[in-house]
Amino acid sequence: MKKTIYHIIRIILGLTFIFSGWVKMIDPVGTQIKLEEYFSPPVLNLPFLSPHTLEIGMILITLEWTLGWALLLHFKPRLTIKITLSLTLFFLLLTGYSAITGTVSDCGCFGDAIKLTPRQTFYKNIALLSLILTALLLYSGDKKPSRIKGLIIGAIAVFAIAFMIYTVKHLPLIDFRPYAVGKNIRQGMEIPENAPAPEFKNIWYYKINGRIKRFTDRDKPWEIEGAEFIKRETEMIREGYVPPIHDFSIEGDWGDITEKVLNADKIYLILISKPYNLTPKDLKNLFKVVHYFKKHHSDFIVTASDYSPELERWSRAVNTPLNVTDETTLKTMIRSSPGIMLLEKATVKGKWTLKDFLKQTETK
Repeated sequence: MKKTIYHIIRIILGLTFIFSGWVKMIDPVGTQIKLEEYFSPPVLNLPFLSPHTLEIGMILITLEWTLGWALLLHFKPRLTIKITLSLTLFFLLLTGYSAITGTVSDCGCFGDAIKLTPRQTFYKNIALLSLILTALLLYSGDKKPSRIKGLIIGAIAVFAIAFMIYTVKHLPLIDFRPYAVGKNIRQGMEIPENAPAPEFKNIWYYKINGRIKRFTDRDKPWEIEGAEFIKRETEMIREGYVPPIHDFSIEGDWGDITEKVLNADKIYLILISKPYNLTPKDLKNLFKVVHYFKKHHSDFIVTASDYSPELERWSRAVNTPLNVTDETTLKTMIRSSPGIMLLEKATVKGKWTLKDFLKQTETK
């Protein structure tokens, strides 16, 4: 009976880690962005790790994915379970900190496929920890590790790294975000009629007989004789419905051009979320793309999270105005910087990295 329970737990853990690793493998840049958030000053304040977030993310994803397969194949069970325990403890502490402080709204543990709050993730990690500890207690003893299984695990790890390198150079093969090809941005911004509205409560502070006391609306402290108003605070009880796309806007030199872009029959968006990271080669390729659009009389705009000196000089050289969009929005729209998105009446019809788009134009 113990052996059966152990194997059931082992398989559940293995499949969970494989799924979690797979959805992050599809979009390793998403994990990079989430780690940048965790390492930022308001959260863990580890800025020296920020330049290495992609590498750290790929290592963690590979470890998670490989551990899942090791559990499923029953390869070196005791060692695998102990490493899994250590990894889960690490994420438990991380998500526990996020849940307590509220500094990170989404853990990113299942990428963009399944959104969980830090509190939900914390409880999930407690459940995983319970299963791991149970498996460790129930396991009876190691057998001689299979060489074939070891080679399979090694191949699985190599596949993960190669797959993520390919994805980083191009774009995610599966896009779970609201700006995926086929999605309509305008529809993504709509709020259904019966959507739950946010709920708030007021906290009133009044001084009564020399002491400051806390009241709710129900208490009606303003009706208390001699009460002196100090301040009022508003707390959100329930967030309410938030549309998938709630922060899409493009600001130009002459004002907001969001509606103009969404109403366009066909328009290309050159998206630059990291203008200060542009290399001379990037700028050269951007020049080629703009030249292609002008040559074929295609409508296009360039929008960045900020104006770097290099980008401004490039803009003047190609006689193309710059626009501004929030950096987080740009990173959600496309993982590549620079990247290109094609819209037709607000519907996403195509997404490319700069290099992939240029390769496509060369074949035409």
